[in-house]
Amino acid sequence: MIGHELGGRYEILARIGEGGMALVFKAHDILLGRNVAVKVLRQQFVHDEEFIRRFRREAQSAAALSHPNVVSIYDVGQEDDTHYIVMEYVEGSNLNEIISQRAPLQVEEAVKIATQICDALEHAHHNQIIHRDIKPHNILIGKNGRVKVTDFGIARAVTSSTITQTGSVVGSVHYFSPEHAKGVITGEKSDLYSLGIVLYQMLTAKLPFLGESPISVALKHLQDHFEEPRAVNRHIPQSVENIILRSMRKNPSERYVSAAEMLRDLETCLSSERLDEDRVQFDDDMEATRVMPAIRGGAVYASEPDHDREREFSGYNSASASAGADRRQEGRPGGGKKWVKPVIIFGGTLLVLALLFWGLRAFLSDLETEEVPVPYVVGKTEAEAKAELQAVGLLVEDPIIYEARPDVPKDQVFQQSKQNMIVKTGSYVRIYVSTGPELEEMLDYVDQQFSDARTSLLNLGLTDDQIKKEEIFSDKPPGTILSQTPMKGEQFEVEKVTVSFQVSKGLETFDMPNLVGLTQKEAIKKISDNKLKLGPGNGIVQEPSYRPVGEVLEQFPHEAGAQVTVGTEITITVSSGLPADAKAFTFNINVAPARIGSTSEVRIVYSDATGQNIECCSQKISDWTTIPVKVILAPGKEAVVMVHRDNQFVDTFTRTYEQVQAGGSQGENVPGMAPPPDPAPEEQPEVNHEVDNEHVNQGGNQNHEGNHDE
Repeated sequence: MIGHELGGRYEILARIGEGGMALVFKAHDILLGRNVAVKVLRQQFVHDEEFIRRFRREAQSAAALSHPNVVSIYDVGQEDDTHYIVMEYVEGSNLNEIISQRAPLQVEEAVKIATQICDALEHAHHNQIIHRDIKPHNILIGKNGRVKVTDFGIARAVTSSTITQTGSVVGSVHYFSPEHAKGVITGEKSDLYSLGIVLYQMLTAKLPFLGESPISVALKHLQDHFEEPRAVNRHIPQSVENIILRSMRKNPSERYVSAAEMLRDLETCLSSERLDEDRVQFDDDMEATRVMPAIRGGAVYASEPDHDREREFSGYNSASASAGADRRQEGRPGGGKKWVKPVIIFGGTLLVLALLFWGLRAFLSDLETEEVPVPYVVGKTEAEAKAELQAVGLLVEDPIIYEARPDVPKDQVFQQSKQNMIVKTGSYVRIYVSTGPELEEMLDYVDQQFSDARTSLLNLGLTDDQIKKEEIFSDKPPGTILSQTPMKGEQFEVEKVTVSFQVSKGLETFDMPNLVGLTQKEAIKKISDNKLKLGPGNGIVQEPSYRPVGEVLEQFPHEAGAQVTVGTEITITVSSGLPADAKAFTFNINVAPARIGSTSEVRIVYSDATGQNIECCSQKISDWTTIPVKVILAPGKEAVVMVHRDNQFVDTFTRTYEQVQAGGSQGENVPGMAPPPDPAPEEQPEVNHEVDNEHVNQGGNQNHEGNHDE
């Protein structure tokens, strides 16, 4: 996509983010001359017609939003199978990066951010748009401090097939509302619940619910209570905690009625008269599990059926009434001993009651068990906690709750269901055990682009300081990851891991060697030594020239000194011999020593069609010597021979191409000098004089002969 011009208008510059359904690129709007962000639908969704239809509808709906805290939607389009949304480009960071770097934030900063998010939600809800995926990753903070909420309406476009492909409910489970986790229809209050979690995380640097899997986290949203913010960060004012507690109620009816109501609360929560307000109170959740009171003393009657008690007391009252009647009859004439029966009935009743009372006492005494204080096992290992509870006669509730806790060592208890109380032996105590920091599984980034891997890791919460890159030469395209540490599948702790990549910087470059002037064999060896290749065919072109046969005349396409890489193909042009119109000519240079009878060193240099200032030969002579010098002439050119004797230039000879073509050749003479006369001895002047004349004549003859030859 980089460098592609989308829709004939948006030039893709760089990849800046990704999500479960789309990739986000920085682009330049050629028509309006501004930078924009382009969200491109992932390829696995482009054939889901229902998804595409809803994607467009929701994108168009989001485009209707116009608010300073909402990322503006500029355009929606399609190019072939590429579906995209063009939106405002925000220069800055997302809230997740800020939380990772600086949380817990100052209360004033966190409330200010939450206020702007809530303002954006109020505007969206007013326009019947539910965000459904409020989380720090979707909150952008510009360099000017302006908060921008992005990704409006995208979550609503997900279909059942999308859920099947991704394997999870769309959105981030850590920010789910309970009704979202249940899979029921979500509304405005679901966004407010997610905003409450974002505010909680900004002020405490932790999430309210963590678990080993998305399912366990979703269940906690439905069932568990979170640790209250002021218990984590005592600097949070009660008025701010009240906002979090109310927005995060599991029952939507107990949350804020609307984003507007929550916004008003956020705008006034830091006023001096509200900072120390009372903690907000709610009715008990009827769905919460309740602890039944223990059976004690006479409370057993509470379990007896009412009609049995009525029958018992009605019998007693009837007997009493009969006895009273009998006693009244005793005072009457003829009453006799009618009182005996009532007395027996009354006594029997008392005896039955006494037996019942004694049996009940015995039964209750059997029920009574020893009571013990619950040991405090938080901070102990799981094994130590079990042993300590069992030592006093208490039982550990099954299953034990295991949760990832970055601040608690692995296998250590961080919470227990009962503490600071006395319970009967045999009671159950639930313990919560840390599995250590939440671990992520390393993906396989080999053969991917480093920029893509870096973006993926930054989205997990890593910082640039935790991502190391070593560039090496490779035959893979530049930027391709060659190896990684940790390896694929290894688990790591986001806050502590350092991820190292070996990244290709392309093939190694070096200076192209000079092949011109080498023989064909030498050139082929140098090409091989530098791990280069001969070009198409055999890579050798034969061409007539005035250079020696087999000498390299040219190299293509890279001249000497150009930057090349291993495997680059080179074609060489090699001399196949003289052209057909070349002419050969031999100068016969007749040269004498500087003085006859002495020795001179002669050096001859020539220039012809094969080169300039070519050393022909060098030799010592002591008499006239003929030295042949063969030259090659090209049409319109001439050959020049220069003679040096005893390191002094003495003569030059030339022949043109036309002269040679006309024919004829003669020697070229370079004479010497006559030797000087010897001095005459003083004791024989006449004889010496004749000798001198003879020497002079001889010298003269030699000079004459030399001149004649010339």
